[in-house]
Amino acid sequence: MRRDVFDADHEEFRKLVREFVAKEVVPHYADWEKAGRLPRSLFEQLGALGVLGMSIPEEYGGTGLDDYRYNMVLQEESARALVTLGTVRTQLDVVLPYFLAYADEAQRRRWFAGLAAGRLLTAIAMTEPGTGSDLAGIRTTAVRDGDTYVLNGAKTFITGGLLADLVIVVARTSTDPDDRRAGLTLLVVEDGMPGFTRGRVLDKMGIKVQDTVELAFDDVRVPVANRLGEEGAAFGYLGHNLPQERMTVAVGSVAQARAALDTTVAYVKERQVFGRTVSSFQNTKFELAAVAAEIEAGQAMLDRAVLSLVEGDLSGADAARVKLFCTEMQARAVDRCLQLFGGYGYMTEYPIARLYTDARITRIYAGTSEVMKVIIAKSLGL
Repeated sequence: MRRDVFDADHEEFRKLVREFVAKEVVPHYADWEKAGRLPRSLFEQLGALGVLGMSIPEEYGGTGLDDYRYNMVLQEESARALVTLGTVRTQLDVVLPYFLAYADEAQRRRWFAGLAAGRLLTAIAMTEPGTGSDLAGIRTTAVRDGDTYVLNGAKTFITGGLLADLVIVVARTSTDPDDRRAGLTLLVVEDGMPGFTRGRVLDKMGIKVQDTVELAFDDVRVPVANRLGEEGAAFGYLGHNLPQERMTVAVGSVAQARAALDTTVAYVKERQVFGRTVSSFQNTKFELAAVAAEIEAGQAMLDRAVLSLVEGDLSGADAARVKLFCTEMQARAVDRCLQLFGGYGYMTEYPIARLYTDARITRIYAGTSEVMKVIIAKSLGL
């Protein structure tokens, strides 16, 4: 179906990304999966290409194109090539918006050129053992002591935390027993600060190429100059960026569902059973037709929401609707596609197996499907 979300500039960027992924990512991807991380050199290549600095103002080394649709193209082309650049996506779509929105002039001059060039890698540390989606339950503390904060606590499930030079840590700087959302602050912890340690790399069932780690903070002295925005205002900051974060997950879900469909269509046309191609059976045709219809529905819903995001009027409830539908659709689509591979679908040498395991997290991170339903229900007055 025709899509109206992109213009000629986005399509030119798509050609550039497609060529880059085919040449610089696909040949090395299996090795990166085994290593459990993307190499720093990839970020530097993307920085040289201008990808990492697109939304960073020109005066700080970027190109000043603050348009989420370019990020969307990067995700779509990665999925098309059957690879996942999750850590890159996290830096661009989840972490960088906090720097762009809340960094002061001195911080911009310190960090933005390195972010644009891919020399500075980032992560954001929100989730703690026992908190999950309950950000108001954060227990990591930061106590003001002169011109520093003394930071103590632990974070888990931190994407990109292994190589990050800058980690935005959500910490509690004050306690209000009547308002758990108050008193949260964003502090930028830099690699090498005494007391900042990285724990084990977590062994995930999917997205193996994306490093996910535990982080610990033991009396880490973080300069007040490393605070993003105002003290105690972080809960509002986190909520402000959630619509884009949820769009990012939805974009990946639709793109990966489409990749699953494409690779399955190619497979069933070649695979022979009972003297016939798998594609010749009515059940195959009906299953893939249903998958294709669901993907197009998700794509239309997503594209409309992305245009709203770009225009600055995407509501939290609408972002929740899109994430809920697209991630649940992805789960159904990839499962039905894998079934058509038979036993081969369970073998990790086939991309469909990776698409299946990678898909499971999308209904959990950036807010679980259950949390999305709560948000949607509230918007209905329930």
